[in-house]
Amino acid sequence: MLLIPAVAGCGSDGDDEPKNVSAKTAALGTITPGVIKVAVQPYAPYTSVQGDRIVGLDGDILAYAAKKLGLEVKPQVTDFAGMLAGVQSRRVDITIGGVAWSADRQKQGLFTDPPYYSPPAMAVRSGKTYKTVDDLKGLQLGTVEGYVWVKSIQAVPDAKLHAYPDANGVFDDLGAGRVDVGFLDPLIIIAAQKERPDLKIDTQYMTPPTAAQVKAKPAYEYFQPYQTGFYLPRKATKLEKAISAQIDAMYENGELEKLVKKYGGDPEQFLKPSADVATARRGVDRPQDWTPPSIAR
Repeated sequence: MLLIPAVAGCGSDGDDEPKNVSAKTAALGTITPGVIKVAVQPYAPYTSVQGDRIVGLDGDILAYAAKKLGLEVKPQVTDFAGMLAGVQSRRVDITIGGVAWSADRQKQGLFTDPPYYSPPAMAVRSGKTYKTVDDLKGLQLGTVEGYVWVKSIQAVPDAKLHAYPDANGVFDDLGAGRVDVGFLDPLIIIAAQKERPDLKIDTQYMTPPTAAQVKAKPAYEYFQPYQTGFYLPRKATKLEKAISAQIDAMYENGELEKLVKKYGGDPEQFLKPSADVATARRGVDRPQDWTPPSIAR
């Protein structure tokens, strides 16, 4: 999720240690042995809380990894800024939900290997086709206030920005013809297609701008795919490595393909990294020879 966060807090639930925690699980170093405390915000179909379970793509991925590691998942609902703050102050063990890796964020926390890559998705009216940044010139473009696509849209020549408090505003104006293209996380668009067929919208994936285009207009970088990650406190090195190993295994055993398809995503778009993913992290928070996980190319 590409948000510009404000400062907020995240509470703690003070759960007691579960019984029969293995030494291997206890060695992962969670705040409460055998429990992984997870900060999330309601952001379906990536994350939402039903009872004591986190559901959605990120929720399902973490649940799979946690089960393999012998950890009981305990969600704590907050907002996006609270998710980051809860990790950075170690009031929770981890946060999930489309969190974008960035060089700045990794200075204050640890990122797992990417559970998926978020492609540049556009909500468009049925029958319309837009492929490149040049196709957006002069159009009415919408997104949510605070999302970094605001900066990208503002850089498109002659385009007009429409910023809304939430995604519903984008979809309402798109359906009414007041907006030509909406920029949102892809599964949000796919879910709206299914839930609101009256809007007559489609999901399209943008051909990312070239390196030369981004150099000329740096704000265009947000029209490129971004790598997500689960975000952990700086000292949680054992837990990060263990969850990353489970994520990597899910690329290999087909579990991630199954889960991406479950929520309407295209594995070819979500599970194959772009060329800049490795170069962004090598020598930063990964070794120089690190290869990003991928399904078979």
